[in-house]
Amino acid sequence: MAEVVNYTPAEKFVHTLAFAFPRLQVAVADAEDVLFGRSLGNARPEAPIFITSLPRAGTTILLRALGDVPETATHVYRDMPFIMAPLMWARLSAGFRKPTILRERAHGDGLDIGYDSPEAFEEVIWHTFWPDHYGADGIRLWSKDDVSDEARVFMERHFHKIVALRGRDRPATRYLSKNNGNIARLGLILAMFPDAHVVVPVRHPAAHAGSLHRQHLNFLAQHAADTFTARYMRDIGHFEFGALHRPILFDGFAERADGMSPAELDYWLTYWISAFSHLSRFKDRVHVVGYEALCNGGEAAAARLCSAVGLPPAHSGRLARHFRAVEPAEWPEGRHAPALRDEAAALYETFIS
Repeated sequence: MAEVVNYTPAEKFVHTLAFAFPRLQVAVADAEDVLFGRSLGNARPEAPIFITSLPRAGTTILLRALGDVPETATHVYRDMPFIMAPLMWARLSAGFRKPTILRERAHGDGLDIGYDSPEAFEEVIWHTFWPDHYGADGIRLWSKDDVSDEARVFMERHFHKIVALRGRDRPATRYLSKNNGNIARLGLILAMFPDAHVVVPVRHPAAHAGSLHRQHLNFLAQHAADTFTARYMRDIGHFEFGALHRPILFDGFAERADGMSPAELDYWLTYWISAFSHLSRFKDRVHVVGYEALCNGGEAAAARLCSAVGLPPAHSGRLARHFRAVEPAEWPEGRHAPALRDEAAALYETFIS
């Protein structure tokens, strides 16, 4: 992330302006509707696809795989900083577009990114329309009672714009979103977009908690070393790790984690248990994907994923090339409280069995 956002002073000024007044972006988006309305046409994009889970569950790999399908359209790094007015920003920035140079992202996990790589920017919209959900102690859950007609109409138009923008180079018909924050608002998404397909990857809790813990320590160091990286991540709503960490307040999590520090491994295992206990309420309404099974399943697993979200099975080979085999996860000896380990293992089995 930080490598791509290698802003010049002028670009930092534009970024600061774009995010100083969230409602300014909404106003620019409304103006965009007038300026580009005819070019959008009347056709409504087909059923959107939402990828969500806790970070480090494989959501980025799923985004890359599904984003490689010509029928899908997603945000890319070039959409920054005017996320909510992508057509206008594409027009304004056309004269100083930078070529894509792939670099490993700030997570240090071997994934290369560039200006045309898909990324999770949708949280900016949720934060703008529901700012009261973002507290200093954490992010409150949404429910279907939080439905906003204003937000729904805005988002549907926004999905249409992303499909139209990416559709200049491909036959895009489906908006594709990867947003880890959507794990907090599944009921609302399913109420607002009843035709949506929601994909939730589930990773073995031992590997998942360990990865969450490592990334938290990684971003603590990065945020201390570079204040603009922290500013950038805060502006796009990435509160998962580091100095910005604000947990999603799953039912009972605050009480269970009382006295724990995010610098402790068991904090993240407790977070995993709370998150997937919450997700278990939606298992019958979303597409649960075993991360390890997908990585090791080849084209057969990719074909099942295509079928689940309504994409042609012929794309299974295109999807499968994004996944790499992983070793079976094992619980690290003596690093987790036995009760937490057993609870997480039992919960994991309910998702993959």
